[in-house]
Amino acid sequence: MDFGLGYIGVGIGAGLAILGAGLGIGRIGGQAVEGMARQPDAAGPIQTAMIIAAALIEGAALFALVIAFQAAGVLNKELPKSVENMKPAAQVESKGK
Repeated sequence: MDFGLGYIGVGIGAGLAILGAGLGIGRIGGQAVEGMARQPDAAGPIQTAMIIAAALIEGAALFALVIAFQAAGVLNKELPKSVENMKPAAQVESKGK
């Protein structure tokens, strides 16, 4: 198993999750401010909807980040086993003596 590619995948996955959440929340905030500027009377409901939507996006991003970190944990558990299996037979036999 090629662990280097696995760690790269974990890093890319975590980065994309955070990047997507940042872009989503930025878009929500910008559109909410624009909506409040057009209709100041509707500022309260717009702000409430914006906060709820931002919280949902943050929750999804946090979930994706947790999954990425769990994948890294699995890689960390399997790495020593894989390294042990890759040692030449002579080293394994001399270690047992």
